[in-house]
Amino acid sequence: MGQDQLAQLAIKTNFGPVDWAIVIVFLVASVIAGMWAMRYIRDMDDYVVAGRSVRTYLGVATIIASELGLVTVMYSAQKGFACAFAAFAIAVLSAIAGLVVGLTGFIVVPLRRMGVMTIPEFYERRFSRGLRLSGGVILAASGILNMGMFLKADSLFVTSVAGMTSDFQLKVAMTVILALVLLYTTVGGMIAVLFTDYLQYTVMAIGLVVTSVILMGDLGWNNIVTTVQQIKGEAGFNPFIPESGLGGTYLVWMLFLGFIGACVWQTSVMRATSAENEKVVLRTYAWGSVGFLVRFIIPYFWGICALIYMASNPELRSIFLPAQGECDPTLQLRAMPIALSRLMPAGLIGLLTAGMLAAAMSTYNTYLHTWSAVLTQDFVNPLCGNRLSSRARIMIARVIMCAIAFFLLVWGLWYPLGEHLWDYMAVTGSIYFIGAFATLVGGIYWKRASTTGAYGAFACGFLMVTGLKPVQDALGIDLTGRGEIQGLAVTALALIVMVILSLAFPDKPKAEEGEA
Repeated sequence: MGQDQLAQLAIKTNFGPVDWAIVIVFLVASVIAGMWAMRYIRDMDDYVVAGRSVRTYLGVATIIASELGLVTVMYSAQKGFACAFAAFAIAVLSAIAGLVVGLTGFIVVPLRRMGVMTIPEFYERRFSRGLRLSGGVILAASGILNMGMFLKADSLFVTSVAGMTSDFQLKVAMTVILALVLLYTTVGGMIAVLFTDYLQYTVMAIGLVVTSVILMGDLGWNNIVTTVQQIKGEAGFNPFIPESGLGGTYLVWMLFLGFIGACVWQTSVMRATSAENEKVVLRTYAWGSVGFLVRFIIPYFWGICALIYMASNPELRSIFLPAQGECDPTLQLRAMPIALSRLMPAGLIGLLTAGMLAAAMSTYNTYLHTWSAVLTQDFVNPLCGNRLSSRARIMIARVIMCAIAFFLLVWGLWYPLGEHLWDYMAVTGSIYFIGAFATLVGGIYWKRASTTGAYGAFACGFLMVTGLKPVQDALGIDLTGRGEIQGLAVTALALIVMVILSLAFPDKPKAEEGEA
């Protein structure tokens, strides 16, 4: 019933011909810029890490742009809609984590000092080629699975804002966007990613600021705060109470995820390995921490504004704010773009959509590039005895990138999202990063860490697959609302297993030559 009502309501939008023109001009400009970067590709170093020539201003802009995708805006707005101002705590914790990494160089500086292009390359230098192969596959599989919901979230935004209601229109629109990103990312590699990220960062920043100002003017700050108080009570402001949907344990999990996003997740680490020198790495993360704060707070605010708008509209309130419990997660994701499509005037909503597509494209090109590079550098090339030429590796990376893109189209439409999108992202990412965190910390900061211990840590990460709703249904278990407890427990287990197995099964002396 809610879906049928929403299909008709979403047709009412301010998105018109002028807005389409703005979006099309932006898309064409992005593709031309990406294709132009092709002239700077000489070898695999240029393709994967931009020749290690990225300076501070570009590094900061692109690390913010790549981590502030449209999917980020969507799942953050969903959290803002569900948790109101209490969700701001997650943004603060993310910024703190990024700042700490920027001040200490935790994990990222040692990786840059070693000159590795990918995290799995470190696994081979420190542990073994076998760990590099398995770690690379796990990293890519987890990352690609994590990326699986991007198209679904982005399609919900496009459908709601532009008034497209049929599945056919939706599939065509998202296929075109993905094809354009695939075109300039496969051709231009990391240089194209960095260059277009900078362009997209500029467009996205304008859209974020303009939209926020308009929302504040239309709804009024006092009205926003008062309405949240009426709907949520203390739970809308205090993140430490269970009624907020967060709680103390959840916030600890969010702080850990902040560190993971900054120093373990390959898409962020790629910026460190691409940096001109170690000082640039530190400055990129230190200044980037401000971006980590903004990338959450602004979408949270949009979600809160959507909550206020839905509460004031009787026909929408019955769909998005049912008397009992929450509405379906997919419907909840639509709340923010539907509200914006009605509050933003024609012309400006085109700028907003261009900014959001910029966010989507900057994330797509970074992730497509990253996972194809990992599989090429850390699986295919080692299997071939590291004898593949740069030209061959670039070609293989492009083929893999196309295969990943096809998976995204299929998975994004097939997977039944039965939880908050942010929770899905956390679970799929943790399948890899829990084991990687234990392995990187042990490998970099503990001389006695062994290959067996690393394998054990990665094995622990697989336990997080039980956090996915379809897996829980298949196993007959229910972990709803306990994802943070599961994540912290598995992380602790991975660290313990790393220590115990390293002490019980130390590496042979000859393996110690590759220690960091």
